[in-house]
Amino acid sequence: MKQIIQDLKKGNTILEEVPAPQVKAGTLLIKTTRSLVSLGTERMLVEFGKAGFIDKARQQPDKVKQVLDKMKAEGILPTLEAVFNKLNQPLPLGYCNVGVVEAVGKGVHRFKVGDRIASNGNHAEYVCVPENLCAKIPDGVSDEEAAFTVIGSIGLQGIRLCNPTFGETIVVIGLGLIGLVTAELLKANGCRVIGYDFDQQKVDMARSKGITAFNPAQGTDPVKFVQEATNETGADGVIITASAKSDEVIHQAADMSRKRGRIILVGVIGLNIRRDDFYKKELTFQVSCSYGPGRYDENYEQKGQDYPLPYVRWTEQRNFEAILQAMESGQLDVKPLITEQVALEQYDEIYGDMRKKGSIASILVYPENAKRNSSVILKESSFGQKSPSGDLGVKGAGIFGIIGAGNFTSSTIIPGMNAAGAQLKAIASAGGLSAKTLAKKGNIAVASSDYKELLNDSDIDTVMITTRHNLHASMTLEALQAGKNVFVEKPLCLTEEELEEIAASTTSPRNDGTAPMVVVGFNRRFAPLAQTMKKHLGEGAKNIVATMNAGFIPPEVWVHDLAIGGGRIIGEACHYIDLCTYLAGSKVTAVCMNSMGVNPEENTDNASILLKYENGSNAVINYFANGSKAYSKERIEAFAQEKTMIIDNWRTLTAYGVRGFSKQKTRLDKGHKNQFKQLVESVKSGVPIIPFDEIVNTTQASFAAIKSLKEGRWIEV
Repeated sequence: MKQIIQDLKKGNTILEEVPAPQVKAGTLLIKTTRSLVSLGTERMLVEFGKAGFIDKARQQPDKVKQVLDKMKAEGILPTLEAVFNKLNQPLPLGYCNVGVVEAVGKGVHRFKVGDRIASNGNHAEYVCVPENLCAKIPDGVSDEEAAFTVIGSIGLQGIRLCNPTFGETIVVIGLGLIGLVTAELLKANGCRVIGYDFDQQKVDMARSKGITAFNPAQGTDPVKFVQEATNETGADGVIITASAKSDEVIHQAADMSRKRGRIILVGVIGLNIRRDDFYKKELTFQVSCSYGPGRYDENYEQKGQDYPLPYVRWTEQRNFEAILQAMESGQLDVKPLITEQVALEQYDEIYGDMRKKGSIASILVYPENAKRNSSVILKESSFGQKSPSGDLGVKGAGIFGIIGAGNFTSSTIIPGMNAAGAQLKAIASAGGLSAKTLAKKGNIAVASSDYKELLNDSDIDTVMITTRHNLHASMTLEALQAGKNVFVEKPLCLTEEELEEIAASTTSPRNDGTAPMVVVGFNRRFAPLAQTMKKHLGEGAKNIVATMNAGFIPPEVWVHDLAIGGGRIIGEACHYIDLCTYLAGSKVTAVCMNSMGVNPEENTDNASILLKYENGSNAVINYFANGSKAYSKERIEAFAQEKTMIIDNWRTLTAYGVRGFSKQKTRLDKGHKNQFKQLVESVKSGVPIIPFDEIVNTTQASFAAIKSLKEGRWIEV
């Protein structure tokens, strides 16, 4: 299928051929017929992409601070690599989509195949959208009109926050697409509406709809105009839909408001608010969040948990439906706003000049014969052909497929595997676009949106699973059943039942009589400094203290969700359990964990984990999220046989009492390079880089840590 994307690094707007997305639980797969180009929002994204690095930095000062903090913690080169990796990820454009349902995901009951749907899907021939971000289009509303649903909902949410009553005077500042729709909805609500804009065409359009509108560029003072029009009372409410860097807009809005007036910001403006403006009149100011309640709430949008109507009357989905009903009844007429309708293939007629005069709303028209391919071939494969029997390819060939195309795959796995000389044949991601992007970056032959195509490909003997944590176990099991070796990013799984099932599956022989390997991406043990430390510590019992200054992650991020991420102990601290096991040269026998706080819970990211080992070693893992970013992110101390060795942030190793060795410095190296090099060699030799029983032991220890926290006692492993 084809999709419009923005290249943030080079600044190009591209119509890209990408794999069509796969329908998922709780979503609809929609074949697009029309989509509306938001000339305001999308123009900002396009112009940001075209800006140079310095201008990009000026536009995002908060991101600059994050970059500087990362430089202090990890060094200049790793930080620059991360920045350029982010810029290499294209941005899908568009959020006003109309189409027909092609497939319905598990758990969806309100929609069926064949329904016409308005959603916030991108500019793509096929989109996969969660059901709470979709609304069924009434028969009396055309596809072109329905394309305004999301834009209309943005304006409607601003109105709901303003809470106007019949007869009140409401000013709309900025008569762009959202402003015009907002003004018309206010008029339908029984309000007296005043609007202004510096574009005369938009002013004329507003006047044609019965709005009192003017152009300040023609000499009209906005504040005096509103004061005179309201007999010096002032506006009851002001809704700002303009886009401007100046603080003057908010100052004008305050000046033209009556006492206790309401000001709602829908657009983007400078917000250096003068206290005196608001103090004297006791004005209220509120920023509107997109389409309405539910926006950016993962439980609502991604998990389909609706807010109960008696308590939250207007969610974003119910706002969608209200806009469509207003169109059907004739209260909202968007047809005059359509400036042009352009075939998808001629998209550059819109994006080539997004500031051209005369444009209000541009509609993209999609071909009826759009292809729904789940994979895109970027180059002819140099790998062997499938055998007629469907057996696996040559044993030990070392041909890899990657499932998952997130940031870690982009920044670490693909560069590391390419550097190791790996043969990467295919990469899959559910959305398709990220797979195509990384396939181009990594010189990979096939991009797919269906990971099962990789499992069914007889050339591929090893799959790398880099998805969210809750998918690791099921995908590992499917890969093992397909006879593939598996490299899975930590953690291996989230429950003891999953671990037992995976362990049982590793003993099932393949067609060639060998059993597939399972390796987890515990990369720290492959770091040069860790290997040097282990060498000089020697055999026998050791005391190990490992501190992870992990940093704060907001509670709404998926890693904290026990059902998806498993929490940070199972999801991330397992790295350190494996590292301590490697340094100890033994297996964990018992675990005790304590968490910060009066009432520690199962889900924590501030905890100390104590580990007992078979050979008498002790380890303490301090996993903290409340430390300063200026301090080293990782620190490992080991004590044995009157020797002390300390790794600081994977850049220095300092030794005390070690004959002939005192210090080693390296560039930041957490072991990924060695890990991938050894992985490629191990697939060919059939010898795993980490013994599977150690992987099982580490996973069991992470589960035991959580159990210990809940029960307040040592847990044997």
